[in-house]
Amino acid sequence: MTKYLILILTICICNVVNAQEKTVSPKSSDEKAITKVISQLFDGMRLGDSSMVSACFYSEVEMFTSYSDRQGNPHLKKGDLPEFLKAVGTPHNEIWDEVIWNIKTNVNGNLAQVWMDYAFYVGEKFSHCGVNALHLTKTKEGWKIFHLADTRQQKGCIEPDRK
Repeated sequence: MTKYLILILTICICNVVNAQEKTVSPKSSDEKAITKVISQLFDGMRLGDSSMVSACFYSEVEMFTSYSDRQGNPHLKKGDLPEFLKAVGTPHNEIWDEVIWNIKTNVNGNLAQVWMDYAFYVGEKFSHCGVNALHLTKTKEGWKIFHLADTRQQKGCIEPDRK
C-alpha cells in the first residue's frame, strides 16, 4: 500500500513540475522577431533615422495618443505616420530616447499585440511617460506595426534607470 501511495505522489509531483516548466517557456521565434521590430523602432528614433523607423510600419497605419489636458479633460488625438517620420528624421540637437520596459506580447497566428511602459527623454531631460499599445501583422517581409496607440502624462511617472 505504501509503495502505491509513493508512486501516486511521485506522479503527481512530476505533473506539477512539468506544468510549471511549460508556463515559463522561452520566447517563440515570432516573439523574438516582434521584439526586433520594436527595438528597431526605438533605435531609429534615437538615431533620427526615419527610414529605419518607416521599415517597422505596415503601409496603412493608425496612430493615436490618449491624454488629459491641464483641466483633466480626456482627449484622443489622431496621429499621422508621414508627420511622425518627418519629426523623427528632422535633425535634432538632442537625442530622442524612448526607454521601454514591462513589455507584454501576445501572438496568435499573424496578429500580435504588444503593451509596454515607456519614459521619453529629449537628451537627458525627461519629457513624459505612459504606455504604448501596438498591433502588428505578419507579412512576407516580417512583422509590421499597423496600429500604435499611446498615453502621455508628465506627472506620476516612473523614471527607469537609463544605464
